[in-house]
Amino acid sequence: MNFLRRRGSGSDSDAEDEDNQDQFASSTTNRKKHAKSRKPPNTAFRQQRLKAWQPILTPKSVIPFLFVLAVIFAPLGIAILHTVYNVQLVQVDYSHCSSATTSLTSIPSKYTKYHFHGSSKNPEFKWSVSNGTDSFGDVQQTCTIEFTIPKDIKGPIYLYYKLTNFFQNHRKYVQSFDAYQIKGDAVSAGSLSSDCKPLRENSDGKAYYPCGLIANSFFNDTFSSPKLLNAQSSEDYELFNMTSTGISWKSDRTNKFRKTKYDADEIVPPPNWYKMYPDGYNSSNIPDLSEWEHLQNWMRTAGLPSFYKLYSKNLDDTLQSGTYEIEVVMNYPTSIFGGTKSILLTTNSIFGGRNLSLGVIYLIVAIVCLVLGVAFLLQHLIKPRRIGDHNYLQNGPIRDAL
Repeated sequence: MNFLRRRGSGSDSDAEDEDNQDQFASSTTNRKKHAKSRKPPNTAFRQQRLKAWQPILTPKSVIPFLFVLAVIFAPLGIAILHTVYNVQLVQVDYSHCSSATTSLTSIPSKYTKYHFHGSSKNPEFKWSVSNGTDSFGDVQQTCTIEFTIPKDIKGPIYLYYKLTNFFQNHRKYVQSFDAYQIKGDAVSAGSLSSDCKPLRENSDGKAYYPCGLIANSFFNDTFSSPKLLNAQSSEDYELFNMTSTGISWKSDRTNKFRKTKYDADEIVPPPNWYKMYPDGYNSSNIPDLSEWEHLQNWMRTAGLPSFYKLYSKNLDDTLQSGTYEIEVVMNYPTSIFGGTKSILLTTNSIFGGRNLSLGVIYLIVAIVCLVLGVAFLLQHLIKPRRIGDHNYLQNGPIRDAL
C-alpha cells in the first residue's frame, strides 16, 4: 500500500483550498443560522439607554424635604394614636384560674389589663373555679370570671382569645393540612398531602379528617356570652348575646372550606378530638367545615407566637355599665408549651385593636426628620459647606451653564 501521495500541481491545490474555504464558510453560516443569539435586543431598555435622573443632594433640597416629611408624619401619627386610644378593652389572663378557689377572689393585677376612655374608675376583677367531670370521667374545670364595666360601651363589641408562646408560624405547622380535603374532596388516605404527616391516617388506614397538625391542635376552650349580673330587669341576670356567625373571612367560608364528600366509614377524627367525637364519625355528626368558623379562624395561622383569634361578636348593642360574668370551660392546656391564654372583650377602630405601635412609629419618624432638618439647617447657616460652591468650578461649559 502506498502511504505517500505525490503533491499535485499548484493550480489543483489552489482550487482544492478554495473549495475547502467555501465549505467551511457554508457550514459556519449554517451554524450561525441555527445557533440562538445570546446578544440582548437592541432596545433602549435592554441596552440601558433609558433616560435617567439622579437628584443632587444639596442643603436647599434635603432640608425642606425633611421638614415636609415631619409635617406629613406627625399629624398622621397623632390621628392614629387618638383613634386607637379610644378603643375600650378588658383583658384577663386565665391561665392560672385552675388554682383559684371555689368562691370568688380578686384576680392579681398582673393578670388583668383594661382601658376605658373617659372614665377614672378602676374595674374590679374576680374569679373562681368549679370542678366537674366530662363524659370520660376526667376532671373538667370551669373558670368564672367576674369584672365591672365603669361606663357604657357602644358596639360593635368583640370577644377574642389570646395565646402566647404558641408558634403557629413554624414552617412544618403552617403547611400541615390538605387543601383539597378541607375544600370538600374525598381524598383517600394514601393520596393526602405528605405535609399532613404524621397525622395523615390512623393505624387502620383511615384518613384523619381534617388531617395535619393545625386541626389536631385546635383551641377548644369555650366562652359564654357576658352576663350582666346587676341588671335592672326582674331576672337574675341579663345576657349580652354574642354570635360566632361571620367571625371568619368570607373567602374562607365560601371557597377555602366546604362540606365534605366523605362517607363516615372512610374517616376518623384527629387524635386530640376524641372527646368531641368519642364514638368517631357517623352520618349525622361529620363536621361541616364551611360553617365551623372557629376552626376556620384557627387554621388561618398567625405570623407571631403571640396572637388573638376572634371568638364572637355583637355589632349592634351597647354594653351597659355594671358587673359582668363570663364562664370559661377550660380544655386547652398551655403549660406544655410554656404559654398563656387570655380572654379579651374590646371595641375596635379603623386601624384594628388597641395597638399603639403604628402611631408611635409615625411619630418617631416625624421627630427624627424634624431633628435632622433642624440640625442640617443650623449647620448650613453657621458653617456652610463652601467646597460645594459653584464658584469653585473651573471656567468652561459647565460653569457657563450654571
